[in-house]
Amino acid sequence: MPLTGAHLRRLGVRDPERASALLAGLPGPEGAWARCARRCADPDQMLLLATRLFEAAPAAVAEAADGPGERLERLCAVLGASAWLGEYLVARPGALGALWEPVGDARAQVLGAVGARPVGPVAGRLVAAGGAGADDLRRAYRRVQLGIAADDLTSADAPAAVPGVGRRLAELADASLEAALALARRDADPGADVPLAVIAMGKTGAQELNYISDVDVVYVVAPAEGRQVPEEELLAAGTAIATELAAVVSSTGAEPPLWPLDTGLRPEGKDGALVRTLASHVAYYQRWAASWEFQALLKARPCAGDAGLGAAYASAVDPFVWGASSRENFVDDARAMRRRVENESGKGGGEDRRIKLGPGGLRDVEFTVQLLQLVHGRGDERLHVRSTLGALAELSAAGYVGRSDAAELDSCYRLLRLLEHRSQLYRLQRTHDLPRGEDDLRRLGRGIDRRIMGEPEALWSTFTSVRRRVRALHEEIYYRPLLAVAATLSADEMTMSPQAARERLKAAGYLDPDGALRHIHALTEGVSRRAEIQRQLLPVMISWLGRGPDPDNGLLSFRLLSERVGGSHWYLAMLRDSRAAARSLCHVLSGARWTTERLAERPESIAWLDDASELTARDPAALHSEVHSLLRRRVLTADSESALEGQAAEAVHAVMSVRTRELVRAALADSLNGVDPERTARILTDTTDAVLDGVLSLATGVVIALRDGPDAVASGPERDGTWSGALARHAMIAMGRLGGAETTYASDADVLFVHEARPGADRHEAADEAEAVARWVVRLLSQAQPHPFEVDADLRPEGRQGPMSRSLGSYADYYERWSAVWERQALLRARACAGDAELGRAFEELVEPLRWSPDGLDDDGLRQIRRLKARMEAERLPRGTNPARHIKLGPGGLSDVEWAVQVLQLQHAARVSELRTTSTLEALDAARSAGLLTESEEAALRGAWLLASRVRAATVLGTGRDHGERIEVLPNGLREIRLVGRLVGLAAGRERQLEDLYRRHARHARRVVERVVFGRTSETRKAGAGSATRTGDNPPVGDDSRAGGGRDEAAGRRNRSDNGQLQGMSDGQRARTRSAGASAPSRSETPEKRPASTTGGHAAKPPRRAARRGGGPYPWS
Repeated sequence: MPLTGAHLRRLGVRDPERASALLAGLPGPEGAWARCARRCADPDQMLLLATRLFEAAPAAVAEAADGPGERLERLCAVLGASAWLGEYLVARPGALGALWEPVGDARAQVLGAVGARPVGPVAGRLVAAGGAGADDLRRAYRRVQLGIAADDLTSADAPAAVPGVGRRLAELADASLEAALALARRDADPGADVPLAVIAMGKTGAQELNYISDVDVVYVVAPAEGRQVPEEELLAAGTAIATELAAVVSSTGAEPPLWPLDTGLRPEGKDGALVRTLASHVAYYQRWAASWEFQALLKARPCAGDAGLGAAYASAVDPFVWGASSRENFVDDARAMRRRVENESGKGGGEDRRIKLGPGGLRDVEFTVQLLQLVHGRGDERLHVRSTLGALAELSAAGYVGRSDAAELDSCYRLLRLLEHRSQLYRLQRTHDLPRGEDDLRRLGRGIDRRIMGEPEALWSTFTSVRRRVRALHEEIYYRPLLAVAATLSADEMTMSPQAARERLKAAGYLDPDGALRHIHALTEGVSRRAEIQRQLLPVMISWLGRGPDPDNGLLSFRLLSERVGGSHWYLAMLRDSRAAARSLCHVLSGARWTTERLAERPESIAWLDDASELTARDPAALHSEVHSLLRRRVLTADSESALEGQAAEAVHAVMSVRTRELVRAALADSLNGVDPERTARILTDTTDAVLDGVLSLATGVVIALRDGPDAVASGPERDGTWSGALARHAMIAMGRLGGAETTYASDADVLFVHEARPGADRHEAADEAEAVARWVVRLLSQAQPHPFEVDADLRPEGRQGPMSRSLGSYADYYERWSAVWERQALLRARACAGDAELGRAFEELVEPLRWSPDGLDDDGLRQIRRLKARMEAERLPRGTNPARHIKLGPGGLSDVEWAVQVLQLQHAARVSELRTTSTLEALDAARSAGLLTESEEAALRGAWLLASRVRAATVLGTGRDHGERIEVLPNGLREIRLVGRLVGLAAGRERQLEDLYRRHARHARRVVERVVFGRTSETRKAGAGSATRTGDNPPVGDDSRAGGGRDEAAGRRNRSDNGQLQGMSDGQRARTRSAGASAPSRSETPEKRPASTTGGHAAKPPRRAARRGGGPYPWS
């Protein structure tokens, strides 16, 4: 029954009418040809060639159709995939049996075709029979090639068959070269007196040959044993043999030539002698060869001719191959050659269809594998493999390439090689590009997998995706910095022999080479994959660690880190494969102890070293969202206070992990790119705000649960962190460095707590709730593990004797009646940072008339600031510390600059709106723009502040200390000077200039500070609407602790007797003097009795001013 057109189309036929007619004329069982057509690459071509073949040899075709099923299948597969082989069979139907007859020993078949027989004194030298010729050799070659093609085209898994096809084609080429040599000897050296070896190079040498390709060879000759022959005569004889050999395989004749024989890889290329002696080859490679020539020799394999001479050649050139990577600039030269090959073969315009030479093509895989072999093969003989896929498997097994990456490269390489094979097979023409025509693409795709790549679009999509993946892997592996460094190591260094390692460690600057050797031994002992990879990494990492200021600690840290996370599959693979991660890690480990310690706590952060974008600040909104999401997943359900505190502590631990993570992010950025105070402050301030906001919400929930029971908080907080059962709205006001968004690694959080009773709530109960919430915030964060976080509320009104949280009205009452100049100065930094945003803004609006007072700063206020500043310099400096070396309190230090800025703000912010900022650097910009500072003065203050901030941060990062007086003092010891100097940005060997650099900046800044803060009043203007009292010329700066007179005043509230004018008064006396119209504080806000002085030797609390009688800074005064 004839097949319908629709059925034929489903079989893949493009012209059903013609196909139906052709099928009707073919012999064999009904449907047999149709079934084969479905599975072949091009059914139309197959049917047309089958019809012509049937006309040329009807009996042979009928025998194939009626015989075993695989005969017809193999015939149809070849006819559908290769028009050239089909035409060959039509012209020579006698070769049809080669499609299904066992191939057997290809070498025996080909040599037998020319009657090759041993001749001469050396066994194995063959000479062809007298009547044999090149056509006999070529016919035998085609018969074997037909069998290989039939096996390939009918294999169940075409990509899996690729290596076998390449190997069989290479073996066939070996046999053909041997047969051609036998023919050449018969005519040019019938006595077989000249020892000549043919060395296969390129794909032939690697046994990865295509169906049609150049066969790259090199010739070697030697005088016969026991004979003295002049070299010129020997070379002439060898050249005659080689020339005749090339004619046998490549010249025109009755049978088509096999392939071009390319000798361009010989010494000196096409300009060099065609044939050389072994000694001449060796001399050339010793003196003149370029790096790429050794890469080519990686594939060199004796394939024909004198076996002993071939083996001698291989033994002579092997040391050159495996020592090539130690040549100067070898890796850079290899990479440059790859780029040159890619550029020179580039296609102008249109789609890039290159399978071999284009980006993501075969050459990317081959060059990647070869470079890894040449660099690591000096110390690892397992890598001495010629074939690409074989070498890739060894690289993966030894850990030089990740298993998943190797599997991907293997799969992609097989597919690309398959596309190349099938593209060439169609017309048996040399091509390394994907065909353009839709019919050609369809045939190519159907021949590989008609279900996945049967249509042109699907094939093209697969091709482009494979190339993209290959290119990505090539760039990731081929350009590893590890390769360039490893190439510079000696063989002993590569294998880490003890003596070589000890010498290297000493030369690299390790102070304890024996201790370092113990670390190396611990890291590399064993046969695990982890140990294998660490054996590859360490020779290079030792050098990178040695470039840091503390290589001994760096190597120890690497060991500890590897022992902790080395079992994770991503860690060592990333260090091996990444372009930057290993070097960056070494930079951190050997130069930043604090960062190293935090990395060990959060090892997943090491992955950021592979992506610079991970070291930038995160969006504050995302941080807040993350913190509240963590808290919503943790419900407060406990009945007892202790159990509830345990649940809260667990929640705080989760929230603080966010802060730890961001600390690591900032520390890595500073450790790698140099300390940047502004970047660090932005990251740490945003994170601290988010953490405080989350813990304030959590503390509110705890207080509600303790008061009303766990059911009251069972539903959790609202999305904004508030609780429906709260009696008040709560907010936190950042002060000091946190308020100025200038947080550092060693900063705590200076805050004020503010609340406002909700409508309908009793204000006393709301005050009690706020007090408890504030104390829980401090308690939970101070007990956080592993790193407690101090929240300091000592800047609140009445200091430690006052309530933790106040209402807005209470703050207004206090600041109107009792505020001192130092409190105005401290409020310059006030910034709402957590809790109810509306309440926070209300507080900022409340204090604005005080900190940005229209009256500016009068002479009395300036005198108080000067006295306090002088007392701080005299009393707070640690005993025995040279003031010039104290970066916070010393002359020209952080405190100087900040107080200068704050004096300018107090004086001029009422009329210069740009000065109304909590940021030191923004205020400096504003002061310069307003003419309050000259450009040189502003530059001096800015430079001193930034350098001091860098030094303090670098001291924390480098030494690992994040508390104590020593972080405020310039480093003393040589090791610490090196650590801090490098982090600040000083070059290796110049770290000792740190102190001179700092003192120079501080000296220039101090001159400005003395004029601004301590200078005499140059102009006094009467207070009035919109006016300010100008005192001095320029700005002061608030010290790190609390925006101004900060911690001294808050912690002790020392006596401030202003020339005997201020008298102390008790709390009760002060309360009685308050005006009747002022808002009365709640019971929890005002203690019944406040001691007039502290105990334990501390100074007395500062007496308060008499209540203002009108004329205050507020609109209602």
